[in-house]
Parts: sequence; structure tokens; C-alpha cells
Amino acid sequence: MALSLDDIRTLFEQHGNLVYSGEPVTQLEHALQSGALAEEERASDELVAAAFLHDLGHLLNRQGETPTARGVDDLHQYFVSPFLRAVLPEAVLEPIRLHVDAKRCLCAVDATYYGLLSADSVRSLELQGGSYSPDEAQAFLQKPYAEDALRLRKWDDRAKEANRSTPDIEHYLRVVERVMEKQLPV
Repeated sequence: MALSLDDIRTLFEQHGNLVYSGEPVTQLEHALQSGALAEEERASDELVAAAFLHDLGHLLNRQGETPTARGVDDLHQYFVSPFLRAVLPEAVLEPIRLHVDAKRCLCAVDATYYGLLSADSVRSLELQGGSYSPDEAQAFLQKPYAEDALRLRKWDDRAKEANRSTPDIEHYLRVVERVMEKQLPV
């Protein structure tokens, strides 16, 4: 079953106030900050939508607070795709699917990146397979949407600031709606 805009809004209304695993923000604040960072870098509507929605899988597959502390990888990057595939293009879905692998790649290609990760991101990195080898990183970089996933990953890492001012949820739902409308058959 595909998610509608109302379904997305309802997920955030019902579960967006949950703490974002070990961070000083809620799930909704993290989503809004990710979208705002994408907009600040003049990303396309598709990539702004991906930034806003990239962790929606956490709200669909709720594992409680800070599942990584219990050794649980909730596979959120895969969990949301079946619900969004019918209404959003690959330009949204693939960066979402690849944003965890982008972290693994960045650890392999950027010597300073690992040191920037939060404690929860370090725990989740290990659960997700750890840093890529140089060959794995190069293979990742050849994938369609890899560059978008790397951009999304960096916004994801920075979208954890308490009390950061952002546009509201309706602003980002309008972005998602514009992208959805492009998907509709003419």
C-alpha cells in the first residue's frame, strides 16, 4: 500500500515527537532540519523530499528508543521504499535507500568523516557492516544516485541541532506533493 501525503503527515503527527536515537532532536525535528539543509544547498525538489523523508522508515518500523544501544539495526533505509515506490521517483527513493551505505563509503574515502559521527551513528555504522573497503567505496561511487546519497548523508549527520529554526512540516509536504505530481500519469 502506497503512502499518501496524509499518511506521511499522520506518521509525523503520531510519532514525530519520538527522540531521534540518542540525539538532542525528535524524529520530526531531524526530518525538518535535513530538508532545510538540502534547501540551503539549493538541492532539487526530489533531493529535498529525500532529505525530509530519509528516516521515515524509523516511524514505520518502530524499535523503541536508541535501538542501536541494544544491538538492533532497524533497516530503516529499506523499510520505507515499498510504501513510497508507487508515488515517488527513483531520484527520491535511491538516495534514501543508499544513505546508510553513503556513511560506510564516507568512512572509507574521508579520513576525517568518522570523527564527526555521533555516538549513535558510530554504533549504527558497526551494525550496518562498518566502513567500506577502498574497493567497496569505489563500487558504491559508481552507482546511480551515489552523489545524491552522499549529500543526503552529510545533511543527515548535521540535522541534529537542538532548537534549530526550520520551515514547518507543511512546507516539506508541499515539496513532496510537487514531486508526487510529477509522477502522475498525464
